[in-house]
Amino acid sequence: MAKLTILEYPDPRLRTRAVPVVAVDDSIRTLIDDMFETMYAAPGVGLAATQVNVHQRVLVADVTREQNQPLVFVNPEIIEREGKTEAEEGCLSVPGIFDKLNTRSEACRRPCARPQRQALRTRGRRPAGRMHTARDGSPGG
Repeated sequence: MAKLTILEYPDPRLRTRAVPVVAVDDSIRTLIDDMFETMYAAPGVGLAATQVNVHQRVLVADVTREQNQPLVFVNPEIIEREGKTEAEEGCLSVPGIFDKLNTRSEACRRPCARPQRQALRTRGRRPAGRMHTARDGSPGG
């Protein structure tokens, strides 16, 4: 595993639209492992591939204090939202800045592929529901 460099605002590469992952192969699995190492070291609760200058639709997250429930989302899309919630959030690409946001859904449902190529539907509730509804795929959205 390797710790990756997290792009920081106002780096224009952060605005690059990520493309769908065509196949979950060894390079994507390595990317996922490297993203977890980077996110945990930062420390953070979520990281999108675009934040490490890989413009594919991959997101890793772990919203537990113990960092023992890693989540991987490949080609995620939101198919259902529920409620609204307000909470303070930050973004690893905007270090040191935290703000209260009230634009996140309390829960959402999204289909995605897992690294083992199995289809999965996730349903996130606070705080995972907020993370799932970030506008650009990154936790700080």
